[in-house]
Amino acid sequence: MVEEDAVQLAKEIIASQGHSLSWHPTRVRFGVNTLQPMKRASKPGVVLGENDIFFVDIAPRVQDWEGDGGAAFVVGEAPEYARCAADAERLFHEVRRAWQDGKLTGRQLYDFAVRRAAEMGWELNPELPGHRVSDFPHAAIHTGALADFGDIPSPMRWILEIHLVDPQRRFGAFFEDVLLDDSYYE
Repeated sequence: MVEEDAVQLAKEIIASQGHSLSWHPTRVRFGVNTLQPMKRASKPGVVLGENDIFFVDIAPRVQDWEGDGGAAFVVGEAPEYARCAADAERLFHEVRRAWQDGKLTGRQLYDFAVRRAAEMGWELNPELPGHRVSDFPHAAIHTGALADFGDIPSPMRWILEIHLVDPQRRFGAFFEDVLLDDSYYE
């Protein structure tokens, strides 16, 4: 499958669930394009390989409420890719728990994420610094990044983005979700 076809398929699936509105473009990134931050275009024509990594980033709107979620997936036998995808989700939850337990500011959360990513053997992409969500459009309430937020983020309002990048710049993995306490993840 070509990445552009995967994006179209994702849009069709989202629409079939009754979520035809989106507040940011639906993204699916294959292989080398998993290195790209969201605001940069993918290299066109990338085909999902037999042993490959990809991620999905969706932002459905339900009536006037914004949603946002993303995750990485691996096909075939690709242990490095699988570790990166698993570590992106694991780091998301470590940072989320640091927020929950330590009442850390947005800046402190991303400082923690940078350190933990390095300890795991990855780099954290600073071009995906988290953001606020709310009733559409969130930019009317707050335009800054979570990584720059000097206060403690409130639950159900902030998206924590984790984009891990291989230090040799071969691939990356992405995971994002809203900041919520453990009870929502049990």
